Amino acid sequence: MTNFNNGFRGNTSGIPPKRDMSVKWKIFLYFTLFSVLILAVLWLCQVVFLDDVYKLIKTAEIKTAAHNMTENIDSDNFKEICLKTSKRNEVCIRVFRMLDKDNAIEILSLDTLPGCMSHNMNRTGVFTLFDSAMSQGGKLIQHFRYSNRLQTYYSVEDSNSNKYAAEDEESIIYTLTTRNKDGENILIILNSVISPVGATEKTLNILLIFISALLILISLIFAIIVSRKISKPISGINQSAKLLATGRYDVDFSHGGYSEISELADTLSYAASELSKVEGLRRELIANVSHDLRTPLTLITGYGEVIRDIPGENTPENVQVIIDEANCLTSLVNDMMDISKLQSGHDKARFEPVKLTAAVKDTVDRYNVLLGVKGYKITFTYDEEFTVITDETRFLQSFCNLLKNAVTYTGADMTVRVSQEVMYDQYGKRYVRISVSDSGEGIEEEQLPLIWDRYYKVNKDHKRSAIGTGLGLSIVRNVMDMLGGTYGVYSRVGEGSTFWLQLPLDTVWLQLPLDK
Repeated sequence: MTNFNNGFRGNTSGIPPKRDMSVKWKIFLYFTLFSVLILAVLWLCQVVFLDDVYKLIKTAEIKTAAHNMTENIDSDNFKEICLKTSKRNEVCIRVFRMLDKDNAIEILSLDTLPGCMSHNMNRTGVFTLFDSAMSQGGKLIQHFRYSNRLQTYYSVEDSNSNKYAAEDEESIIYTLTTRNKDGENILIILNSVISPVGATEKTLNILLIFISALLILISLIFAIIVSRKISKPISGINQSAKLLATGRYDVDFSHGGYSEISELADTLSYAASELSKVEGLRRELIANVSHDLRTPLTLITGYGEVIRDIPGENTPENVQVIIDEANCLTSLVNDMMDISKLQSGHDKARFEPVKLTAAVKDTVDRYNVLLGVKGYKITFTYDEEFTVITDETRFLQSFCNLLKNAVTYTGADMTVRVSQEVMYDQYGKRYVRISVSDSGEGIEEEQLPLIWDRYYKVNKDHKRSAIGTGLGLSIVRNVMDMLGGTYGVYSRVGEGSTFWLQLPLDTVWLQLPLDK
């Protein structure tokens, strides 16, 4: 059998329970991982891929400048555009008008970078670039380095380039061919220089070390502050929840500060309030049921001993007392079983056409026969007879509970009035209402919403002859909810009470074939 301690399941496996990491350390861990991720991205961009990124940027700049020049080749301010492009992007520019395969006229030369490769190029090199660009569809980009040791340029794409120093300055030669408005071939040569980034990488590495240390420190401080802000209200709610588990329902959960935590606090406060109600009902149940069980059991035992021990006491009256008290116990048990089945959802309604007026009239007649000998009188008034779609057994169960309740609480005239009337809602839909009225003391207005709860009794003093188990009205509520009907009560202190049940009249009944 599983052991329980204060409502919590015990750990019987012998293995210590696994404790999750606290919010404070989780937040610190997440901030640390986030910082490491940022540092990794910075390191990749500023160290590992710095040279490649730098080349991509310079290449993109030179391509954009070249295409801008081709679009303005016939413009009157072509030279001004080229001059701005040269200064802005730090590129050397040479523009040639190609007359034929052996002749060309240089129409523009901007030597922004003195001693650049394009301006040191001879006539043969220019025609070689033109031919290569034409064979490549009019565009050609090449990368060269200048070896100070060998005093010469070499192609980076050359398979033998690895024998040269990687720190050599790199030049980008972008060759572009186009035509002017006269149909002449125009050759545009742009030369940009990529400086070695070795020294820059060393500087960035030193900066990155300081940035890493500072970022980790900031993340630590920020994580501590944030974790305290978040974990403090959660810890307060956790402590209050532990008090709630010990049976203290007046605990304070107002440890909010964030909408989610405030919502959790409101939910737990509502749960504490509901648990407090349940605890109150549980205590009332113990008091009510124990009293309602003890009294008939005491009477049954007492009268049984009298019949056994005293000659001549085996009279029909004494035996009837035992029978009545046994019936009282049976009624209590049946009510408890009914409410349990209704609330568990295992009991399903069986809907069919029911002659409601006739069923109510027959029930009233039977009660008049049973209670007439005690002086009670039940009247039933109605204008016409109705048929509704409902579960006859369940509806009459609710109606009988209201009748018993009215008989119990009616006044000195010992009269209960039952009536049937038609009601209309705001959409014109019709309902039939069965009302049961007594002439008793009535119910205070603030207690009306509570009378439908289980084991609730308006009069807390036990009067066994007048007060039942406290389950009758709760059964009415559950049955009517299951049938799709409504229920209610009107009451004034000193004027009696009227309980009513209501079912729709315009429900369409579909006769379904039986399963074969």
